[in-house]
Amino acid sequence: MTERADGDGPPEQAGPPLPPPVVARPPGFVAPPGPYWPPPVWAAPPPPPPPPPPPPVRPRRRRLAGGMIALAIVVATLALMAVVPHQLSGNALAVPGTAQRSEAGRPLGTGAGTDPRAVAQLETNPLLAKGVTLTRVSCDLPALGRGDAQLQAFYSALVGCLDQAWRPALDQVDEPTLPATVSVTLPKVSACGAAPSKEEAVAYYCGGDTTIYAPTDWMLSDAGLNRSRHLATIAHEYGHHVQRESGILAAAADKMSTPDQSSPGDQAVVRRIELQANCFGALFIASAIGQGSVGQAVGNAAVADYGRADDSEDHGSRAHQLSWAKAGFSGGTTAACNTWAAPADQVS
Repeated sequence: MTERADGDGPPEQAGPPLPPPVVARPPGFVAPPGPYWPPPVWAAPPPPPPPPPPPPVRPRRRRLAGGMIALAIVVATLALMAVVPHQLSGNALAVPGTAQRSEAGRPLGTGAGTDPRAVAQLETNPLLAKGVTLTRVSCDLPALGRGDAQLQAFYSALVGCLDQAWRPALDQVDEPTLPATVSVTLPKVSACGAAPSKEEAVAYYCGGDTTIYAPTDWMLSDAGLNRSRHLATIAHEYGHHVQRESGILAAAADKMSTPDQSSPGDQAVVRRIELQANCFGALFIASAIGQGSVGQAVGNAAVADYGRADDSEDHGSRAHQLSWAKAGFSGGTTAACNTWAAPADQVS
């Protein structure tokens, strides 16, 4: 061992440093645990964020000679609000609302005694299988008048006839058949939230309470006493009710991704929803035409009414809106209305 040259500090150690001394432990001694630090937040994968709910579907563009249809899928019940806006310059205003993602893939009940269940599927939905048809019906509709009571009676009879035609088809595939109702009185708030204004709509369907709202003054200002237009509008709205009951709307909601349905993918989904509702509406007209109160002239004019629309990114071209109505009218089965299986150039 030598001393430091400057004489300051302790003497330097020669050779390698000595190991620390070993402290003797009494028998049975257990060392206390050392400190524990959890990993930093970034070290653990964060939980996945909840999927955003699909927003309300954008409204349809105005008709050339009347109202148009639009959709909004609403919170908690996968409720559908289908709106028929007035003729406006440009796009009709959207109806506020949000949507809840569906419970996807619910099984199809089969066999006697099985509870009917909606099936959240699109092109493979059992309702759209081959051989599913509507029942021929004879609709005994009262006179169409301008009073609330007259219009309520006409719509109630028409919706009852729609129930009668569609119920066997839904029963055939073991899907729910909750009846729809209709009201000519506008509620301030329904199960779908605040109602649209008179400037925004002439009728809408709310899936939260399975009601078609068709206020008297709104409908008369748009359609007057044109029976074919009233028939086409209510049959289309009821088509959305069928989409709700079958689970088609649930599956469509799962495909929505943008807040305002501005993406091409979302617009394609909305087009298929609306074109199918046209097809369902005309499929009913075919089941009722030539019997009861739906004569050939009224029925044919109602089908033609589906072609009175401007081209629209989210509702399709005027030609396709009419062609899908004609497909339902002449096809005779629900499979003719499978817009979900159609190539893109047929639902543009």
